[in-house]
Amino acid sequence: MHFFRRSGDAAKRERVKALLAAGEAAWCPPVRLELWRGVGGKAERDALSRMQAALPDFPVTPPVWDSAIALAGQSRAAGLVTPSADYLIFACARLHGVELAHDDAHFDQLRRLLKS
Repeated sequence: MHFFRRSGDAAKRERVKALLAAGEAAWCPPVRLELWRGVGGKAERDALSRMQAALPDFPVTPPVWDSAIALAGQSRAAGLVTPSADYLIFACARLHGVELAHDDAHFDQLRRLLKS
């Protein structure tokens, strides 16, 4: 949400702007849901609507679900507590072969878990 808020971190906002300008940004349904859930005013809604019209959307397919479920089991066994949506987002990015640009320590934990 740094991108939409004037009070958001300027460096993170610039990173998102650069990814958008380079055509390197994409998302998946759980990301869209999280962003729409946090939208406040009309300016944010308008910006998100423009993004929705322009960004590629990676689907959450049955293999993504299967990967997310397996990852949740591995995570639980390792004693990690992660929001369900984060498993879907992480698995979606991984299975579609794209880098996940984020500001969420859960994704770093999941990446480390898979490397161990």
